[in-house]
Amino acid sequence: MSSAEESADPRVPPSGRLVVLAGLPGVGKTSVAGILAARTASVHLSLDAVEDSILACGLPRGWEVGVAAYEAVRAMAELNLRLGHHIVVDAVNDSDEARQTWRAAAARTGAEISFVHLVLSDATEHRRRLRGRDRGLEHVGEPTWEDVQRRRSDYAAWTDAVVEVDTGDRTADEVASLLVARLGWR
Repeated sequence: MSSAEESADPRVPPSGRLVVLAGLPGVGKTSVAGILAARTASVHLSLDAVEDSILACGLPRGWEVGVAAYEAVRAMAELNLRLGHHIVVDAVNDSDEARQTWRAAAARTGAEISFVHLVLSDATEHRRRLRGRDRGLEHVGEPTWEDVQRRRSDYAAWTDAVVEVDTGDRTADEVASLLVARLGWR
């Protein structure tokens, strides 16, 4: 067995780390995740990109597609964690069930997990970021301010240790730098 095959063996402890960026739409998750992944030589997995791909196959919108997207991203994260790669996931993660996806991935692979909750306390800035936003996704629509407010009212409280960062007065680059320091990433 080659060394690449050995490191893919699920019985071999990984050296990967799982960082989950959570928060409401428009707080900067995807921008920060891309920069953080580049700086830490990590794999960036975006839930919205996977959901967009599933919807492109013609499946109807609904909670089933959302669950499928979480499970697909979890499977990709586990495969990469078993290879020793670091993973940065960006997803809203507004329910305990969604967060359990990542806890399970970490438990199955022995990876260290860190939850990061990005917030944007300045409502005017949050609305500004949502207006005219186009992430280039063909099938996942851009949320309205009203959509974000509905999600905010249903957002589950955190039961995990979580690093919370307000992105309102920081660039995505500054948030990524802050996270590298706070998470002790070298």
